[in-house]
Amino acid sequence: MKNYDKILFVSNGNTATSPMAEAILQNRFRLEDILIESRGLVVLFPEPVNPKAEAVLVRNGLTMKDHTSRQLTEDDFDPRTLVLAMDSKVKEKMLSSFEKAQNVFTLGEYVGTAEDVTDPYGGSLGDYGHCYEQLSGLIALLENKLTEEER
Repeated sequence: MKNYDKILFVSNGNTATSPMAEAILQNRFRLEDILIESRGLVVLFPEPVNPKAEAVLVRNGLTMKDHTSRQLTEDDFDPRTLVLAMDSKVKEKMLSSFEKAQNVFTLGEYVGTAEDVTDPYGGSLGDYGHCYEQLSGLIALLENKLTEEER
């Protein structure tokens, strides 16, 4: 039985790690009845995905070229939405800032590794590549967990 109707990845600005996570899971997890999106904690104005993140995605056969950053709001929380923060600081900020916050975990915590996603902000293309690899590994674990929950 399915536990969630929506999975929401959350990072600080919604321009690199959370859109990459969204793209990876959308490509790998083929259950059409689960909506996969991403949001940011601090989105002052809509921005496209970081060019280095996009370059890494394209190199891996994915794209988020049409992505525009979106602010996380109180309305994003709901009992049927799984909210996955990229790191423990983002998780704590959500829990302290949103009254309706529920089903909030770090991605690593949810899949059982307790590993925070390393934010490549300001780093090299190689740093973004390492972040992609880390996300890909964590999302493989997430995909397995979600598939198990479906049974």
